[in-house]
Amino acid sequence: MDYQKSINLIMGMTDYERPSSTRGQRVRYNLDRITSFMSTLNDVHLETPCVHIAGTKGKGSTSSMISSILEEAGYLTGLFTSPHLHTFRERIQISNTPISESDFSCLVQSLWDKMLDINKTSQDRITVFELLTAMSFYHFKDKGTNINVIEVGLGGRLDSTNIVEPIAAGITSLGLDHTDILGNTISEIAWEKSGIIKDGIPVISASQPPEAMKVITDVCRDKGSAISKVGEDILWESKSSSIYGQECEIKTQNHNYSLKIPLIGDHQIENASIAIGVIERLTAAGFQISSEAIHEGLLHVKWPCRFELINEDPKIVADGAHNPHSAEALVATVRKLLPSNQIILVLGVSTNKDLEALINEYNKLSPKLILATRSRNTRAIEPTKISDAAKMFGYDTLITESVAEAVEEAKNFADKDDIILVTGSLFVAAEAREFVKNISPEIY
Repeated sequence: MDYQKSINLIMGMTDYERPSSTRGQRVRYNLDRITSFMSTLNDVHLETPCVHIAGTKGKGSTSSMISSILEEAGYLTGLFTSPHLHTFRERIQISNTPISESDFSCLVQSLWDKMLDINKTSQDRITVFELLTAMSFYHFKDKGTNINVIEVGLGGRLDSTNIVEPIAAGITSLGLDHTDILGNTISEIAWEKSGIIKDGIPVISASQPPEAMKVITDVCRDKGSAISKVGEDILWESKSSSIYGQECEIKTQNHNYSLKIPLIGDHQIENASIAIGVIERLTAAGFQISSEAIHEGLLHVKWPCRFELINEDPKIVADGAHNPHSAEALVATVRKLLPSNQIILVLGVSTNKDLEALINEYNKLSPKLILATRSRNTRAIEPTKISDAAKMFGYDTLITESVAEAVEEAKNFADKDDIILVTGSLFVAAEAREFVKNISPEIY
């Protein structure tokens, strides 16, 4: 089986990330299918130590930070994240390198018949994300990873990754997102995210709204799990920052760290604090991870489309902020680092997001121009709807039919010190990155 055929097979499956998919019947969220699937694979997910990361904002960045530190410490590290920017292969990485096309297609071929057998006996069909989850664990076992970093896809309690038995768990910043699935209140969402907490397993949590922290703390108490909280047990301070990186200090009960991090924004320092908290739990469990490995791992971490400067002249920043919570953090970073620069906003949003709340956040930047656009993703809102919403805030917008067109038009309008900010969706940010950096994407 070649790589393109494996992708074609996957795209014919039930996919929660592309809800307009017409093939197959949409299924219920539960762990029955993935548990049965992994049983046919001899439960390889339980054979390698792992850490598990959930959250609304920053779980991918945090997972990447942990993986980078572990690699610097000499551990062969598996990393499973979602969604991807340019290729499915990004989701399954070892040593921060995406799985090869040949390994990916071989995995699909190896697991496909087993998946079909599960489908025959299950009320629902295995989803794309469940197949990718199984593929990642099978690949990590085959390649002999020493430890795996597993990012939750959606929620936590019923996410297909929640079959692992981690050494430690991290919960990043929580906010209202996917409310149609996870609940309409921050407490309900916190309860879903807290579903990854296992009996006696230490938990590191970001600073949370009081009602969310109460839920997390209560679950930890019920599970007998020690919790360390950023802002109380782990303290951080920003020392200097620019659009090229930042310096900070992070203080735990065991150590003080003076760090340089290429990822931008105070929220990334908080993510680094969670990562360090998890790493210290791994050290307590017997992993050999030096302070130097922590410094070097965070210095060299890469996580694209998170306040990423993708072009210098004019300056173009791509950021995948897609809900009001992440948009608020992005706006705070722009105002802190670029207080006197005019913003040209390229905005594309997915259908299940709060468009007016997003524009309300970006309104704080007083953009001189908004270019409404759409990604290739089937969930993309029509640019005319974005334009109509922006008019409610007094903005005239330029409507474009592709991200590439929007970026090119923005460049035409940009003066010397203007910043072109491409955001509203990770899909939009990724397509801007592809256009600017001449990256060939997978087209679905």
